[in-house]
Amino acid sequence: MTPADGIRPGLADQSSTLPVAVVGGGLSGLYAAYLLQKAAIDFVLIEGRDYLGGRVLTVSAAGSPSDSGFDLGSSWYWPQMQPSFGALVDQLGLSAFRQHVEGDMLFEREQVEGPQRYRGFQQEQISMRLTGGSASLVRALSSSLSAKNILLRSAVHSMKLGHDHIELAITDSDRKPGTIIARQVILTVPPRLVETSISFFPEQEEATLRLWRSTPTWMAPHAKFVAIYEKPFWREFGLSGAAQSMVGPLAEIHDATASSGEAALFGFIGVPADHRRAVGEEALKRACIDQLGRLFGPAARRPFATLLKDWSADPFTATELDQVASGHPEVKHQTWVSDSWRHHLIFGGSETSRQEPGYLAGAIHAAGLAVTATLQNLEIDRPVPGRQRRRT
Repeated sequence: MTPADGIRPGLADQSSTLPVAVVGGGLSGLYAAYLLQKAAIDFVLIEGRDYLGGRVLTVSAAGSPSDSGFDLGSSWYWPQMQPSFGALVDQLGLSAFRQHVEGDMLFEREQVEGPQRYRGFQQEQISMRLTGGSASLVRALSSSLSAKNILLRSAVHSMKLGHDHIELAITDSDRKPGTIIARQVILTVPPRLVETSISFFPEQEEATLRLWRSTPTWMAPHAKFVAIYEKPFWREFGLSGAAQSMVGPLAEIHDATASSGEAALFGFIGVPADHRRAVGEEALKRACIDQLGRLFGPAARRPFATLLKDWSADPFTATELDQVASGHPEVKHQTWVSDSWRHHLIFGGSETSRQEPGYLAGAIHAAGLAVTATLQNLEIDRPVPGRQRRRT
């Protein structure tokens, strides 16, 4: 969803105190906003980009946001391991299809010896993809939100803790300053990015800042390359489209054919971020196409379009600490904010989730817990059969 859809791109004229401000318009922030709206709680959703979804990004072959295309961020979910996420997909009326894995896979150990071919194997946990791309989840959640509650191209620079509120200092893309005051703030921005981009008054404790810095941001060190073809020719040769390589530049490759039938292969680039920048995008694309040709034959050298998304170069995703891969986010049981802030500020992003951190399911789980805690802090009870709801 973009400003063209009616979402105002600038700052709100906020003179009164809102119950909740949600910082970050990725999947976690959107789900938090969705739940707050269902609970009839007034809120504002603040996002620095000019679109909603964050690292959930589905584009067309031309590289523009699309209702059916190719995922440059998250692609898969596993309903057997993530039943709550699968239930949300069903609740929103979305459809899904299996990741194509039928056929043999390839392994490239050395360029001189050529790829080795191995029989494919059935996955214990079925990898699923959403029809229309992962952004179909973003569209479903955002379609119920009011434009007046969403600020795009607006960056939070500081938070000042008051007696019963937080004051957020914000600027928009035209450097126009503004202030939003909220009783509760849900932070869905990755902790490392929070540490480098937002100032806190009073300051967060050093132990809290160390925790933020030590938490890897999902996708931040990585880049994805997509090659789009007229047809999935590899399937005709009994290949699944899956490959692994110790040569590169692509380390891991999969079939990325869209639900619409648009054929594609995608791969994670194994070259470190600083090397990617030194080589340059066009040379990197050529090297990826050359590798696909080595693996899948001459037809793979003739894509009619290519896409490359380097998340390490995205200022809304990566920091200096993310330029080198440091593993996947892990479950951490520490408190994410200092004691003086904990009654008004709650983290609700995927990296801070107590289940499946760094995955789509983790984003949903963390946002749900954050909203529950926020409602408790606002002293709003959920309706219970046979009991009156307490008023505030």
